[in-house]
Amino acid sequence: MEIFGIGIHILVAIFFAVHAVRNGQPIYWLLILFMFPLIGSVVYFIAIYLPSSHINQGARKVANVAVKTLDPGRELREAREAYDYTPTAQNQMRLASALLEGGNAAEAATTYEACLQGPFSGDLEIRFGAARATFAAGRADDAVKHLQTIRAANDGFRAEQVSLLLAQAWAAAGRQDEARAEFEHALSRYSGFTTQAEYAIWAAGAGDADKARALEVELRRTIERWTPQTRDLNQPLIKRLNAAMAALR
Repeated sequence: MEIFGIGIHILVAIFFAVHAVRNGQPIYWLLILFMFPLIGSVVYFIAIYLPSSHINQGARKVANVAVKTLDPGRELREAREAYDYTPTAQNQMRLASALLEGGNAAEAATTYEACLQGPFSGDLEIRFGAARATFAAGRADDAVKHLQTIRAANDGFRAEQVSLLLAQAWAAAGRQDEARAEFEHALSRYSGFTTQAEYAIWAAGAGDADKARALEVELRRTIERWTPQTRDLNQPLIKRLNAAMAALR
């Protein structure tokens, strides 16, 4: 049993040693792990492995949700303070994101577009943020331009999200034929739940009851297979879908 216990310690140390090598940790961790397998593994687990693990990431997500619930304006407040104190491009991007998440789409759009005036003009992540913000601010034509720029630069960048937002932007701009074509493109290539639901919602609003109902059949099948947790996460979209379909009846 003692030999077996020593073997387990060594196997655990080897596991963490592989993790250290793959993640570019300093070489001294290998010395610690193999010179002191048990203690070294415990220390490595607490100091290195746990902070980067999915378990810890999940805990951080839960904590972030709690913080947002208790103090919903905290991120925007801190982002604005950081930018006022140090007006770097990175802090400007953080402020733009916080403004958009905080519901201030107009200022978020202006801030994102200011980011695109400098050396980050080719940054597709910033431009996608600008597209989201301009769309949320009611500037559908500008959102279309941003999304077309993204697609021209890299057709694979956030492909489903870009396609879906472009379809919605076309619709908001009153270009229903282009909206339908983009929804069909998104559906044929990706067919995710969000894409199907948004297409059904648009179709219902556009008076295409047959298309909306056909999509609803598949959407209901998907929802039935979901866990309660997944259903809760998608509840806002489900409510919008239910409202759109109810308007057809």
